[in-house]
Amino acid sequence: MKAAATLETLIHELDKAMDAEDCGTRCRMVKDVLEHSVKHGGDILDPKFLEPVEGCYARRLIHKDPAGRYTVLAMVWAPGQGTALHDHCGMWCVECVYRGRIQVDSYALDKESQDGRYWFHKETTQYADPGDAGALIPPFEYHILSNALNVNAVTIHVYGGEMKFAHVYLPEEGAYRSHRKELCYTP
Repeated sequence: MKAAATLETLIHELDKAMDAEDCGTRCRMVKDVLEHSVKHGGDILDPKFLEPVEGCYARRLIHKDPAGRYTVLAMVWAPGQGTALHDHCGMWCVECVYRGRIQVDSYALDKESQDGRYWFHKETTQYADPGDAGALIPPFEYHILSNALNVNAVTIHVYGGEMKFAHVYLPEEGAYRSHRKELCYTP
């Protein structure tokens, strides 16, 4: 793979990765493309994608595949910003740090009750720096992302489609309760 010095080259390489027949191979290929692009591609994102917003992380659409196979987003995390425990509603995702440092807390689902309560346990805490990427392939899709430094962080996310909602798990009486969260793009 050549150095992805432009966003156009990155998209071209992601298009090629979509030709993989199985989800695992596709995710590995997307992960390789993102890691290589960030480590060797320079400033591939336009500055308009790098601005934080107050109160929550920014979620900006970079590219939506015309065939609907994937979307590429930039997320900007000001100091102290992060997500709640959430899933990806059965959709694969590859996430790569573009700037800063991200803390990734991965969880495993232990059980679900008939009344809609969930029990999880934390599996790992990892720190990712620029060029570090990870994949979520259901059923391994529960995590919390947060900015690990006192400077802005930026991540690039490639989803296996367009993720319009997620399930957010909020603590409730020793367990968690699932809430559907509609997702939108930051202007």
